[in-house]
Amino acid sequence: MTPFQDAALAATHALRALFEPTPLQRNDHLSARYGADIWLKREDLAPVRSYKLRGAFNAMRKVRAADPTQGRFVCASAGNHAQGVAFACRHFDVRGTIFMPVTTPQQKIDKTRIFGGDAIEIVLTGDYFDQTLAAAQSYCTEAGAHFLSPFDDADVIEGQASIAVEILDQLRRAPDLVVLPVGGGGLAAGITSYLRAAAPTVDFRFVEPAGGASFAAAVAAGAPVTLKNVNSFVDGAAVARVGALPFAKLGWVRSEQVLAAPEDRICITMLEMLNVEGIVLEPAGALSVDVLPELSNEIAGKTLVCITSGGNFDFERLPEVKERAQRHAGLKKYFILRMPQRPGALREFLNLLGPDDDIARFEYLKKSARNFGSVLIGIETRQASSFARLTAQLDAAGFNYRDITDDDTLAEFLV
Repeated sequence: MTPFQDAALAATHALRALFEPTPLQRNDHLSARYGADIWLKREDLAPVRSYKLRGAFNAMRKVRAADPTQGRFVCASAGNHAQGVAFACRHFDVRGTIFMPVTTPQQKIDKTRIFGGDAIEIVLTGDYFDQTLAAAQSYCTEAGAHFLSPFDDADVIEGQASIAVEILDQLRRAPDLVVLPVGGGGLAAGITSYLRAAAPTVDFRFVEPAGGASFAAAVAAGAPVTLKNVNSFVDGAAVARVGALPFAKLGWVRSEQVLAAPEDRICITMLEMLNVEGIVLEPAGALSVDVLPELSNEIAGKTLVCITSGGNFDFERLPEVKERAQRHAGLKKYFILRMPQRPGALREFLNLLGPDDDIARFEYLKKSARNFGSVLIGIETRQASSFARLTAQLDAAGFNYRDITDDDTLAEFLV
């Protein structure tokens, strides 16, 4: 047994003081769809609804074992890591200072405060995470505290490896494939390091958001690189640069093993898991399930485990998720329509709509003084093919229109 395996087993044993193993559940719906034996490792059911507690707890445990006088910990996070650190601080009865951007939603601030109670202080600073991180690290030096990284820390990586220990214990055999979400890389580094030693036949696929594909960039370059732009929608995994320590353990990964999940498609997966299975997943938590269609040709008849890494979803975001899902599925489109300003013109347009077409948005953008007015119109339908019929009829009727559904710049201002 390797030293890393020993450390992961020790972390797993210590974690039992906080919570029992998260469930490993066979999903009949997904298994039937793909002709495979598909299991979900439900990290969304951990005490803080994500796996982050594991790494934070293990790092804090080991720091205190090495230096029992260390009673102050600091982190910078706007999400799951903050909640994990808060929970661990209360467990160990130590002081934690958690730095969050000023723009952090109140729901996340409140949940962090609930988990940490009197053991933590929350400091809101910086409009962007880089500013928040710099403030946290500066404070950490001044206060003589220990900084807890969300992923770029050997003890955190060991803590995340406890998931792999539980998978083998619960499944009682090695799966053929494990599908892992990737952000900073701590989860992927921990699970693969353990399984490659304990169950070397296991294959892996890594999934990251298309708008934050820092791991794919690092694999291609052979070293971590910093992305210039990151789409923050998948906030639990949208990282501009994969961690140095995690990547050092993931240098064996091939480019074809790394998959990108489009943000809008993830919304479809989130809604399906909620409506069909009653499982609430945050965007990052849905990554591993989202890529199953891409893997369908290679997983038939195999046993695979998908890590559902988190369920901290604010339901105030549900309308946005539904909107993005509909647009990705081709069930909702937005048009700018040049409407003749004469009696009967609107009725002519409405008569072109089919029985399953519904107007979800109708707004005059500008009225010209004479002949035409511009209208922003959003249309929902039940079949994506309905739009081909509608646009053909618009063309035949001589309407001047523009489809702006996929125009990010216009949509940002108008939709």
